[in-house]
Amino acid sequence: MPFPPVLRLAVRALVLHEGRLLLVNAYPGETSDLWGAPGGGVERGTSLAENLRREVREETGLEVEVGAPALVNEFFEPESGYHQVEVFFRCRITGGGLDPAWQDPAGIVSRRRFFSREELSAIRFKPDRLAQAAWGTCGAIYDPLEPLVR
Repeated sequence: MPFPPVLRLAVRALVLHEGRLLLVNAYPGETSDLWGAPGGGVERGTSLAENLRREVREETGLEVEVGAPALVNEFFEPESGYHQVEVFFRCRITGGGLDPAWQDPAGIVSRRRFFSREELSAIRFKPDRLAQAAWGTCGAIYDPLEPLVR
C-alpha cells in the first residue's frame, strides 16, 4: 500500500535509566533486528508531550515526564514517498516498570530493553545519532534527511 504524500510527524523518548538507554523493537514477530527509541505518530489536537507519554506507556508500560528536545531526525523513502520527521525528547521515568507480562496493545512492539552505550555497538539501531543525542550534553541536534532503513 503506498503511503500518502504527506509529511508524518512523530515523537520519540530518550529514556536513560542507570546509564542505560531504553529501546524497542517495533517489528511484530521480530521480522527485523532494528531497534529504536519508543514513540510514534502524533495525533492532531494533542500536544507533543501528551502524545509521547501515551506512546511510551503503550509501547513499554512506563510512565515518563517529558523534558527538553534533544534531536530532530527525518527520513524519506523515495519508492513510496514516505517522509517522517521525528522529535526526540529527553524523558525521565516517573512510574511503571518493565513487567515481563506486558504486551503492546497495538501488537507492534515485540521487545523492549535498556542498553548501555557500549552495547549499542553490537546492535542495529536508528537514527545514526541516537547515542550522541541520548548521552550528549549539547543542545538539540538536527539529523538531516536519511534513507528509510528496515
